[in-house]
Amino acid sequence: MSHVTSLLAVLLPAANLFAQAPAGSQNLSPAALATRAKVQNVPEIPYESVPNFLKMPANLYLGEGIGIATNSKGHIFVYTRSQRTRLFEFDQNGNFVREIGEGLYGFVFAHAVRVDPQDNIWAVDEGSNMVIKFNPQGRVVMTLGRRPEPADAALPSPAPDPANPGKYIFNRPTDVGWDADGNIFVTDGYGNSRIVKYDKRGRFITQAGTRGSEPGQLNLPHSMAMDAKGNAYVADRSNRRIQVFDNDLKFKAIYDNVGTPWELCISPGPHQYLFSSNTFPDNNDYTLAGVTGEVYKMELDGTVVGKFGKAGKQWGEFSGLHEIDCRNPDVLYVSEIQLWRAQKLILHPSGR
Repeated sequence: MSHVTSLLAVLLPAANLFAQAPAGSQNLSPAALATRAKVQNVPEIPYESVPNFLKMPANLYLGEGIGIATNSKGHIFVYTRSQRTRLFEFDQNGNFVREIGEGLYGFVFAHAVRVDPQDNIWAVDEGSNMVIKFNPQGRVVMTLGRRPEPADAALPSPAPDPANPGKYIFNRPTDVGWDADGNIFVTDGYGNSRIVKYDKRGRFITQAGTRGSEPGQLNLPHSMAMDAKGNAYVADRSNRRIQVFDNDLKFKAIYDNVGTPWELCISPGPHQYLFSSNTFPDNNDYTLAGVTGEVYKMELDGTVVGKFGKAGKQWGEFSGLHEIDCRNPDVLYVSEIQLWRAQKLILHPSGR
């Protein structure tokens, strides 16, 4: 076999993984079998991507697309990891408006951005262990957590207690949400595997979750969303399930049929929908490309009503989908890690 032929024999199967999914489980690795969604025969939702909808200024670029959110005016906020963590605002037409928090002490390693009902902008930074609230004018008005000081690493400190991680100290937090009373919910996260509730002034109320796989336990709560009744839906990523907690953070339910949820979003309005992304992971393991990448649209009781998307690098395909904005359930904004981009998606759930 020639050198060229042997090289093609290696490259062509990997290139074709995006294009063709295995017909059955006989061709899947153990990792792919574990990652693939259990739910089958789900209706496909027609959709389209709006290419290049964000207009970046000259010599300004997105890095990893980590967070994306919209406000009541339709402005779009993108939280990105590049040479440094940055937060950009665009208008409803995708035109660049401003950078928020340039050089901010709490910006180290972006993880999520959300906008609350009052149009305050909240950035969750897993590198600084902080959740930062900006008012609509872009000024910091609240912080939760604390960035570790460089001197802390040089000083002896007790080993962390997993059973008592502290009320106001996070360990790589991942997301934030609010109920109708303005209470704040934080998923915390990579290190602590819990969800924490604070009042609207940032005072601790309660928490739930320890690391584990039993109902009510969590293993990397990677995202969260709140419904109109104040229930919290948590993407329990490493347990490959969604867990639902009531407003007092008492366990309610598990949905474990939609693969590995990286990102959750609940649409507003009288009929709310839950969106969950079975994300093609950012480890670039292409053996998983045929069984990941899709986004599920669900009723709040866990009933799956449709899905869209697949792993890939073209417009309308997803690689490392990390956050969804679903303020309008038929017009979604998504951010992606591997491709350093954000996409605007238009869904046609009734074939419109």
